[in-house]
Amino acid sequence: MAILTVDPTAPASAAVGEQPLRKTAWRAVMMVSLIVLIAGIVRLAFSPVQEAAKLELGLSDYQISLIQGIAAALPMAIIAIPLGWLTDHSKRSRLMLILGLCWTVGMICSTFANDFASLFVARMLAGVGTMSLIPVAVSVLADLSAPTQRGRAMLFLGMGNTLGPALAFVLGGALFTAFSGTLDLPGLTLSPWRETSLVFGVVSAVAILAQFAIREPARHEVENASADLGVMLKALGKRWKFLLPLFVGQISVIMADAAAGVWAVPVMQRDLGLTVGEASGMLGGMLLLAGVLGPVIGGFVADRGHKSSLRGGILLGAVIASAVGVPAAIFPIITSVPTFAIVLFLLLAAGSITGLITATAIAVLVPNEERGVCLGAFMILGALIGLGVSPVLVTLGSQALGGEAHLGLSLAIVGVVTGAISLLGFMMAMRNAPAPVVAVEQP
Repeated sequence: MAILTVDPTAPASAAVGEQPLRKTAWRAVMMVSLIVLIAGIVRLAFSPVQEAAKLELGLSDYQISLIQGIAAALPMAIIAIPLGWLTDHSKRSRLMLILGLCWTVGMICSTFANDFASLFVARMLAGVGTMSLIPVAVSVLADLSAPTQRGRAMLFLGMGNTLGPALAFVLGGALFTAFSGTLDLPGLTLSPWRETSLVFGVVSAVAILAQFAIREPARHEVENASADLGVMLKALGKRWKFLLPLFVGQISVIMADAAAGVWAVPVMQRDLGLTVGEASGMLGGMLLLAGVLGPVIGGFVADRGHKSSLRGGILLGAVIASAVGVPAAIFPIITSVPTFAIVLFLLLAAGSITGLITATAIAVLVPNEERGVCLGAFMILGALIGLGVSPVLVTLGSQALGGEAHLGLSLAIVGVVTGAISLLGFMMAMRNAPAPVVAVEQP
């Protein structure tokens, strides 16, 4: 198997402000993006079958929201900053392999969970592994790509990150339907949702082998090679006027997308009368389309904005996309299936665009040695608030509105409010954006 790496002989710039002349290692970019895709599949592999698991295990909507949100959010808040430091100062390819083992074990353990506690722990392992991968992958791709092509390189990561969940719904719904019929795994007697989970776990285990093809790339654009965490946090603190609203903007988008990812299929089953296969297939199709178009649009818009003279121009696309996401968040209360699908697609595409642009902005505007810690801090807030809180907010909202029958209305309210907050955040981040980092090779 060929080892993929970046060309370490690319010359550094001698002139201040001039970018280094190095090529983007596209084969390595594709390999990292494939790993991100596998992680995306595992991250949402439980969502298509959660209604069946809920029925078999006697769980409530509130318990499902804890499994889908808090289970991964709490441990992520603990490990995010240390993981960010390791991303900046250790072998990132090894970190990716460890995380792959973590989410694979979690996916397989989900198959054999028999109660709330065991399923909570299994999904915690899967969630922590899959969500921790993104900042490591962003750091790797930043060093595999030239600064002027970074948006286009990140679009492949963005496509993997959105196509993975899409495939989770498409394949998950299809497998569940097949296992509910005549198909069975040889030598096993499991319920359909468990067989579906086991297939995803086995596929993930095989896919881990691809990670051995990735070698650690050389680090570029190092502003300060100090490994002191306090120094890095202080340096990030100087950029708080940019980073804080950027975090608010993207975390609010994550809240809307996470809530939709957890509850869209149940809403379609309960309110639109669709089957698991139909609902999962439709959501998967929307994610597939958004996963292709969103990163492509976001990548090219980010590169175009970065080259413009407009301050914070790299974030202009995120401002526009978040504005589209506000009205699109009303999809859960739409009763027409075609209109429901169109509006849901707009929400998912907007989230895909903003996510890609946010990652690109951090890769361009934050020095190399601070990116991991920056993304680690982002992961804490994203995990606790974006992924952990939003599914629970939807269930609490439905209870306040009168019970689980009001799940769709509560989901719409959470989406519109978080969408409006994200728009304000991105506008402020664009206004306070710093100048791009001067690229200097690490000796």
